[in-house]
Amino acid sequence: MKLLHIDASVLGENSVSRQLSAAVVQQWRDQVPGLEVSYRDLDAQPVPHLRSSSLAQSDPAEVADAEQVLQQFLAADVVVIGSPMYNFSVASTLKAWIDRLAVAGRTFKYTENGPVGLAGGKRVIVASSRGGLHTGAPTDFQDPYLRQVFAFFGIDNVEFVRAEGIAYSPQHRTDAIAQALAALPQPEELAAA
Repeated sequence: MKLLHIDASVLGENSVSRQLSAAVVQQWRDQVPGLEVSYRDLDAQPVPHLRSSSLAQSDPAEVADAEQVLQQFLAADVVVIGSPMYNFSVASTLKAWIDRLAVAGRTFKYTENGPVGLAGGKRVIVASSRGGLHTGAPTDFQDPYLRQVFAFFGIDNVEFVRAEGIAYSPQHRTDAIAQALAALPQPEELAAA
């Protein structure tokens, strides 16, 4: 089984989403024998944002990296994403990574009846951190966006582990992290879903 671990926070060791995504991955390592894990830190190793030169494929290094990003995603059975909420949505580096996945004929195709996802059968676990309380509120553009983009790719099993209100106070942060860690999905639960 292959697991792809992506982190998007710019906060390094102070990142709650990184703490949560690492806990998810460690749980999978502990419970799934022979698990192959690949990792990309989008802060340390960002994927370039799409530009006209990207579409023209004029930079061979960028083309090779984009293909590697896509191949890692397509090969993964499970994708764990550490995604902090920035300005009510996802980090721009995560959006740039997603833009490299959205490739017609590889992760989706258009038909007479509309788009069809080609990357189904994966499980996506999003470890989300938020300074405020946004779940179910009109300010949440993170969850709906991620659900939509992965559904577009044919992935309907997207699960969120959230620590919210972490900027309210040190106690809120501690409590939110503890609640999120207590709610981590179990690998066997995911396999049965």
